[in-house]
Formats: sequence, C-alpha cells, structure tokens
Amino acid sequence: MRTVSDRVSKNIENLTSLWRVVGKRAQAHTREESFEFCAVDYSEWPNRLWFHHNADEKTAIAAKDRLLTTPFRLVVPYWDICQSQSYKWLEAHGFEKQFEQVGMSLQLGKRHDETGALTIKKVQTEEEAIQWEQLFLEAFGYTISHRLLLPAYESTDFYVAFYKSAAVGTVILHHMENVMGIHAMGVIPEMRRKGFAEQMMRRVLNLSIDSGFELATLQASNMGKDLYLKLGFEEQFMMKNYVLHAHR
Repeated sequence: MRTVSDRVSKNIENLTSLWRVVGKRAQAHTREESFEFCAVDYSEWPNRLWFHHNADEKTAIAAKDRLLTTPFRLVVPYWDICQSQSYKWLEAHGFEKQFEQVGMSLQLGKRHDETGALTIKKVQTEEEAIQWEQLFLEAFGYTISHRLLLPAYESTDFYVAFYKSAAVGTVILHHMENVMGIHAMGVIPEMRRKGFAEQMMRRVLNLSIDSGFELATLQASNMGKDLYLKLGFEEQFMMKNYVLHAHR
C-alpha cells in the first residue's frame, strides 16, 4: 500500500476543510463515525459526503443508508490515494461515477508574470454575491447560493474576476496553515479562449505568494489540467465523484 505524501494530504485537507467551514456556517454539516457530510437545501454546493478513512463495505453501506434519508443529491468524492481500489465497494452498492478530477499542487516561490487588464475583487455585498452566483452558474452549470457567500469567513474568500469593467469569472480561495486552496475557478462561456483563465490563475498565485503561502492546491477538470501543468502544477491523485443511483 502506497504511503500518502504530505502534499496529497494537504490538498485533501484543504478541500474538505472548505466544505466543512461553509457547511458549518450554513448549519448544514454533520459528522458521523465513518464520514461527514454537508446538506444545504438551498444550494447544490457544498453538498458532499466524504469518508474519514479509506472506504470499505461497512462504510459504503453506512453512507448509502444515510443518503437514502436525504431528499436531495449529495456527491461522494473518492480519492484512491492508497491504491486499494476500495471504490469498488461504492460501485457494488449502487453508487455511480459522475465525473473525475485531478488533485494538483504547486510549491510557491517566484512570482508569475501578469499581462492584460484582469483584476479580481473580493465579494463583500449582497449585490456582489448575487453576481458571483450567476457567473458561477454560467461557468459551471450548477448553483452555489449567494447566501453562502455573505458571512465573513476567516479562511475563505469569494472573488469575481473582471476584464476592465466586464465580469468574466469566479474563484474561491481557502487557506489553512501554509496552504492556499484554489477552488471554483471558472470563466463564463462567452469569455473563454481569450486567455482569462491563465491571467486569473497568475493573479491568484501572486496573491498567494504575496500573502506568504508556500503551497497552492486545486482539483482540476480535464479541461483545465493542461493550463495548470503549464504553470508548474504537478498531478498527484485522481478523485472520482459518485452519486447514489437513487439520486441521479
């Protein structure tokens, strides 16, 4: 069985910490013996159930039983970082893989060159939160409610990216210890293929460096992976995301 590296652990810890922080603030977080989950009835995120340890048949059945009592869909992320292939227990008990992501990280150091007139602005008002929700929906096709953005989080900030005066995309930055997690970075369809995603990432990385963070982590789609490799990120693990058949 493979030993889990420190970078992999920090990547996963940052991701689950984000779900936990937002879920708790929404009073929608529950921790049980084998797993914890967030279930926000007015948002499609961070509706996740994740395991504390590698899944086995007992935990797969417990997760299924819990999800069958939940009236809406929760995504179940699975990272096979120990190469145990225990995701097969999930599939044997009615979970279906919906999509995959690649866990990636970058050791921060030298600042990145920035070009163009792109800026990022932290969401601070209800009007800005509503704008962020709409931009995210256009970019990703599902909803993160603006109500989740309005509390002031100590470790989490939501940003809108602008090119001159035009809003082009979104990003969430969530930090813990020396790690900056980059989440929900997307560009709306009509603004794609103009280099904005790379400009956003360079801006975010420089902001992280200037703030004293040492490691950047993210989970990439196939569409975004090549950009992150170009900027120096390294692939670490595959994350499979499942839903229970009853909640497709």
